[in-house]
Amino acid sequence: MELTNLPMFGLLRNRMNWLGQRQEVLAQNVANADTPNYSSRDLKAFDFRQVLSESRRSQSGVVLQRTNAAHIHDGSAGGRGDFISGEVKDPYETSPDGNAVVIEEQMVKMNETVTDHNLMTQIYKKQMQMFKAVTRRSS
Repeated sequence: MELTNLPMFGLLRNRMNWLGQRQEVLAQNVANADTPNYSSRDLKAFDFRQVLSESRRSQSGVVLQRTNAAHIHDGSAGGRGDFISGEVKDPYETSPDGNAVVIEEQMVKMNETVTDHNLMTQIYKKQMQMFKAVTRRSS
């Protein structure tokens, strides 16, 4: 078994994917800061509890099957491209041409994203260091 396939690394990978996608959405907002009638967007907040429960469900080996089109699908998500992008509700500042992008707000969100990305990278590094330390001592 490869170490990076462990659930902890899967959760870190999921969070890093979300952060990467959020950075792309925020960069699009900044790029369209002068586009008339453009409204800033952001990703749906990363819900750690939901991701953790989906991770546990996928590890249990039980697979839900839809035998009827009216059944609710399991909604399992994973990988890049699964996060929901939505309009920002009630922008507090709109220019005369209808543009609702506030550069300062986007920069704050970008800074939060970079900080969270650095945190996830540090957690990943620490996990790898712990595995290396354990394998060196046991051999």
